Amino acid sequence: MNSSTLTSKGQVTIPKHLRDYLGLSPGDKIRFEYADDGAVRIVAPRKAAQDKGRKTSRFSALRGTRKTGMSTDEIMNLLRGYGDDAGDPGFKTGKK
Repeated sequence: MNSSTLTSKGQVTIPKHLRDYLGLSPGDKIRFEYADDGAVRIVAPRKAAQDKGRKTSRFSALRGTRKTGMSTDEIMNLLRGYGDDAGDPGFKTGKK
């Protein structure tokens, strides 16, 4: 059995293993449901993997990181077009 202490602000810490089990993250909204026998049930929010039939975000494919093998300076020079004109006064090689 797990227990937690109620703070003066009315807050209770949910033990880590229960947060992990429920898939809770900071900022998640949880619901409390009351049972006839006096018990209280914590209902965790559904995660994206659990939301079948829900439309995925058009930006979901863009989330994360990309391993290009290039430094940030090299990527910025490429995006700015510095590689097209090495004589450009704004051209930087990214090396010091």
